[in-house]
Amino acid sequence: MHTKTLSTMRVLLVVCLASLISACGFQLRGESTVPEELHHMSLTSYDKYSTLTRLVETELSLNNIDLVYPRADIPNLHITSESIDERTLSLYQNARAAEKELTYNANYRVTVPDIGSHSFTATITRSYLDNPLTALAKSVEREMIEDEMRKLAATQIIRQMGRIRADIEAFEALEWEENRTEYKVKLEPAQ
Repeated sequence: MHTKTLSTMRVLLVVCLASLISACGFQLRGESTVPEELHHMSLTSYDKYSTLTRLVETELSLNNIDLVYPRADIPNLHITSESIDERTLSLYQNARAAEKELTYNANYRVTVPDIGSHSFTATITRSYLDNPLTALAKSVEREMIEDEMRKLAATQIIRQMGRIRADIEAFEALEWEENRTEYKVKLEPAQ
């Protein structure tokens, strides 16, 4: 009797935890949130050979998004620009920068046929110590940080594309409502 109650409680606990996790929108890390309408799309960029463009291509393929040549009836992801800004966070006693903050911005636009364009910005911020005694190591560290920021921006671009889902659903609901109203008007007898 006691073991039966214990096993029932375990099953109940597992069901409650599964419900709680799925109710809060939890998803596994690698799971794609990109809408079905965007699973076939084209990729264009201000610089088709840039590191960011190559990283976004890789992320798209990892998320099972087929890249096709640009056409009017295919959604398009266009990377418009990228920039890195630097800001001094703290100073040494001799007024040299001790710690710097790098902010990486990647601007892009997603165009969905019949719905429109949506512009986004992926922003990544990192800070690092600027030791004037290790100039060579400092430049290598900065390059590594910039590469990491580009990788994170490419991942963020794919995640942000999931926000388009709400716009697509709103457009489809509006279109459905218009079609329903049009159908209703056709069914009413003419006077």
